[in-house]
Amino acid sequence: MRHITPHTKPATGLRSIGDTSWHLRGACYGMDPEEADELFFPRPRDLCAIAEARSLCARCPVRLDCLNHALENGIKEGTWGGLTKAERRPWHDGLPHRMDYSRVVAFFNGRDVHLTSRERQAVVDHAYVRGWRPARLAVALQISPQHARDLLRQVANKVFDRDRYQGIPRKKREKAPAQPKPDKPPADGTGAPGRSGPRPDGTSAPGRPVARPVQTNTANAPLGKAA
Repeated sequence: MRHITPHTKPATGLRSIGDTSWHLRGACYGMDPEEADELFFPRPRDLCAIAEARSLCARCPVRLDCLNHALENGIKEGTWGGLTKAERRPWHDGLPHRMDYSRVVAFFNGRDVHLTSRERQAVVDHAYVRGWRPARLAVALQISPQHARDLLRQVANKVFDRDRYQGIPRKKREKAPAQPKPDKPPADGTGAPGRSGPRPDGTSAPGRPVARPVQTNTANAPLGKAA
């Protein structure tokens, strides 16, 4: 159920564009309106008022909620969340690109949250993952069913392209077991199977005799009868 919390309700911890329950916990709560205007909406170059407002905001427990309230509602004047108009200008300019997942969680919890462009895209991505129908997304974002269908289709195409081009590994094919090779009979130097000749180092295969030349001493023997 989408609802907006007024300032009379207790703090919920979930932020929305109309949630002002944080006012009750602000350090400036209970100040005189005229004094608060002079302090938080000072005249140009009133450095004393700016310094006093910053010192008060520094010890405020809802400083972030105050800043978000000014950014979400486009309040560009005055001091909010301890930041002046000039200091908040970059935040206002970059607000569409800001990403705060607490807002996304608050949206799925049924809060009326002011979503930025990036936060809105995150909501669509999570809705696709959760299997939302276009009609449900259309009611949640308050858009037409055709627009919601187009958004979900874009996310589906993005997921398909990511899986196709950016690294979902393909399953490897299982290799067939290698067949054992039959043992071949050893071959000798002539190529005849069943025999093994001498090895280059002079040895032979085990179990085979080695034919060696017979050496004689006739060359050194004396001629005639031995004495």
